[in-house]
This record gives sequence, structure tokens and C-alpha cells, in this order.
Amino acid sequence: MSDKILLVEDEDNIRKFTKINLEREGYEVIEAGSGEEGIVLAEENKPEIAILDVMLPGINGYEVCSYLRQNMDAIGIIMLTAKTQDDDKITGFEQGADDYLSKPFNPKELILRIKSLKRRIKPEEKAQGNVIELEPFSLDLYSKIFKKNDKEIVLTPNELHLATLFLKNPGKAFTRGELLDLVWGEGYNGDNKIVDVNIRRLRSKVEENPSKPVYLETVWGTGYRWKTE
Repeated sequence: MSDKILLVEDEDNIRKFTKINLEREGYEVIEAGSGEEGIVLAEENKPEIAILDVMLPGINGYEVCSYLRQNMDAIGIIMLTAKTQDDDKITGFEQGADDYLSKPFNPKELILRIKSLKRRIKPEEKAQGNVIELEPFSLDLYSKIFKKNDKEIVLTPNELHLATLFLKNPGKAFTRGELLDLVWGEGYNGDNKIVDVNIRRLRSKVEENPSKPVYLETVWGTGYRWKTE
């Protein structure tokens, strides 16, 4: 069965062109011309990945992104926009986007971003029964269930991948470049601020006081590490 991709884009030419290229790669494309329609179709079809234009009539792409992240936490989300300002990218990341692509874009780059995102979403079947425990956290690598004090914490695909890296390598300081390569894939040429935004989101879920992190600490001049006792 082909993977389902929700494509929310109000410009007919861009939507049709993008759909053709995605279908050539074997994806089942669900089209929407507005944010409202996109939400309805997402609920009906349960796509694995959503591609959202930021500038939509009515509900904008950021609002659709926020809704999908709150109601379909495992979905992968890529934002499309003609804007290039850093603030716009950060807004998308903070609403739960996994990746960001500026218009005009090369369809081949979009395909590569989708494949990279799919690798982060797809369960690791060989990891069945393998649970990482680092008090007070536990992570089941097969079911992708992350817990703190036996209470499940829902993470986005990127947050989960980051948590997996840190829990597998407690005490190791990762540079931003290393995290980009390991989570977003080698050769990723998007904005590296995506690392800091995802770290901030992960901290908001694992720390009692995210402004004074106990577990996920900043290594000044380097990057981040999971603190050990």
C-alpha cells in the first residue's frame, strides 16, 4: 500500500505539479486547497505526511500544522512558503513542523525531504523488545513510547529521534551539525535553527523547568547533551 501524503496548497498550478511528482514516486496524494479542507481530509484519511503551504485562505498553514500536531502527533509535517525570514521558519518549527522548504523548490529536493522524514517516522522492527531505561525515563524502541516516571510523553518524530540519540548516548555532547546529520540526514540544507527549536520543544516536555534544564543541557560552544549523574 502506498504512503498517503496530504498536500495543502491553494495555488492550483503548484499543487498539481507537486502532486504529479509525488505520484511518480508512488505516493498517494490527497489534495486540499484550503486549511479547513486539509483538516477535514486529514481526519478522514490519516496521512503519514502533510505538506502545508503557509499562506492559505482562511486558516493558515501554521494553524493547520498546530492542529495536526495536537491531534495526530505521529504525522510528519513539511511547511512550504515563499517567505525566507528566520522568524517565519521558527514559527513553523514551534507549531510542530518537522521540516521547511522555501518556494520555488525543486521537486527532487521535496522528495528527498519526504524520504528523510519517513525514515524518522518508520518504526525500527528489529528493535522489538528493546527498551532504554535512564531514570526517570524509559523509551521502547519498537513501540516508540517514551515515558517519564511511567507516564507517557507524546513526542513528534524529530523529538523522538533526538530523545533516542540522547538516551542511547548519555553524557555525550552532540554538536548542532551532528544532530542535523543524524536526525535530518546528511546533506540537509535547511535552516540549522531547526535543531534549537526542537531541543526547546523537547525540553518543554521532559523538564520541570525548561529554563533551568536538569536533563537536557546546553554545552556552550558545542551543542547539547543528556546529563548523567
